[in-house]
Amino acid sequence: MKLKIFIILTVLMATLSFAQEKKKEKVKFNQELATSLGADQYGMKPYTIVMLTTGTAKIEDKAKMGSLMKGHMENIGKLANEGKIVVAGPFLEKNKENYRGMFIFNTKSKEEAEQWVKTDPAVQAGVFSYEIFSWYGSAALPLYLKHHDEISKENP
Repeated sequence: MKLKIFIILTVLMATLSFAQEKKKEKVKFNQELATSLGADQYGMKPYTIVMLTTGTAKIEDKAKMGSLMKGHMENIGKLANEGKIVVAGPFLEKNKENYRGMFIFNTKSKEEAEQWVKTDPAVQAGVFSYEIFSWYGSAALPLYLKHHDEISKENP
């Protein structure tokens, strides 16, 4: 019985190992792409995450709040078009940290990310505050934005 289990495990491991090798053969390293994205030897790079939190301002005027949120969205679009924002979006659930949304900025400089987040009208008005963190992720992350317009029928 132990011999059968050993043989089955050995065959399974060999098959998985072979499958991994085949998978590796299909993907060819692209130095030009890696360089253009700023990738290190692992295909990664540093970014800066900004977590938007609930700010101190209490704006009751719906028209004013609507205008600020419109400016917030326009600013996100502008920063994305400039290649500064790689990811942006709201959180769908309330949380104990009062995180409202997040940006992943295409910079390793917290100071630069702070300059960019301060261009947001909702941040300027105190609707949002923020926390800034360094982060290490795939250098290919910015490529998803290239395809977002192809899959969205409307933009907020």
